[in-house]
Amino acid sequence: MTVVGIDDTDSRERGMCTTYAAARLREQVGGRCLLVRLNPAVPYKTRGNAALAVVTDADPETAFDAARDLVESDAETDDDRTNPGVVVAPESPGDVSADIADWTDRAMRELLSPETARDICARHGYRTAGWETEQGLVGALAAVGAERAWKRSRVDTSYETISYRERDRWGTDRRVDAESLFAAADAHYPTVWDTVDRTTGDLVAVPHTPGPVLHAIRGDDPDATRECARAIDSETIERRCTFETNQGTDAHLAPAALGDARDGRSYRLDATVSTAPDTREGGHVFLELADGEARLDAAAFAPTGRFRDRVRALRVGDDVTVCGEVTDGTVKLEKVAVRSLRETERVTPECPDCGRRMESAGRGQGYRCRGNCGTTAPGKVEREMERDVAVGWYEVPPHARRHVARPLIRGGFDGPVHPES
Repeated sequence: MTVVGIDDTDSRERGMCTTYAAARLREQVGGRCLLVRLNPAVPYKTRGNAALAVVTDADPETAFDAARDLVESDAETDDDRTNPGVVVAPESPGDVSADIADWTDRAMRELLSPETARDICARHGYRTAGWETEQGLVGALAAVGAERAWKRSRVDTSYETISYRERDRWGTDRRVDAESLFAAADAHYPTVWDTVDRTTGDLVAVPHTPGPVLHAIRGDDPDATRECARAIDSETIERRCTFETNQGTDAHLAPAALGDARDGRSYRLDATVSTAPDTREGGHVFLELADGEARLDAAAFAPTGRFRDRVRALRVGDDVTVCGEVTDGTVKLEKVAVRSLRETERVTPECPDCGRRMESAGRGQGYRCRGNCGTTAPGKVEREMERDVAVGWYEVPPHARRHVARPLIRGGFDGPVHPES
């Protein structure tokens, strides 16, 4: 058995497209395909930062030649952002060594170098091919180790069925019937998820980039994703391929203490809200989180839409768990779990006779009625707060969700969930 890893690192998502290359390679050498989502915070990526593996019974030389020829013929290597890599391992996924699986785990959360990837491949006798900076070797090697890494970490993988356009239509407007897409999404939800955004009307499964993908259907069952894809009325499909993947698993998130969070990685962090949410120019919502002496800013950016209302509803003293990528000292919120809510606040007392808000009687002298009642109070009083948010998990809507982020509808969360569909 042979495992072929491919990563084209084409930041424009034009030309070959990594998944398209894997689909074509599978047709040449047989086998099955894995789609591996890596660290979404690295600069060398398309929006989804995907690498691909094809597991085949073809001999390593045949598989290597086919993969190399595909990249050479289709990758846009004249673009300095396109730096493909191919890695071929002459073994089954289950026989991949632990250090290769370790590399996959690291690639999902760190920024790694192609030089290190090449050294590891040489040590294991893997065939490699790289172009330009060879950054694609990082993802290609991670794809080789993905299946063992997922099984070792008990990642509950999902599936994606991708339908590809005829080549002469690449770069033109896509023709996908919205009504049939919504009908197919409704028929298969929640087994199939992140297909549409039912609030905004967005066709989440249909990309806006100029590459070969017509639509991509994600879900928990491969038969359901294929059936959903077939039910969509659209322009002519050139080919389809179903991938096993770590999409929708939160595989990119590492648990950490707030004070240990670093730029370029994604985390799950426990904290307390330490400043009131602040809506800034452009509609972005910011607040500060605290854990002991540690502080970290958090943001719900405008594209997360209605999720910002959940963040705006937080108050100083609320205990939360936040998930997201840290960039420039700010965690970009993907999900928030409200663990406990502050139920009361200290306010200036009201006069029990006239109902007016009292005023300060002077430093250290409490409060007195502003009218002629003559009533006084020794200090502020506790008042119950009306809260517009409940305990539980909240998420960004489907149109703003990262490929690797786990939708709440998939379950497995340690508290009540409030899914966005």
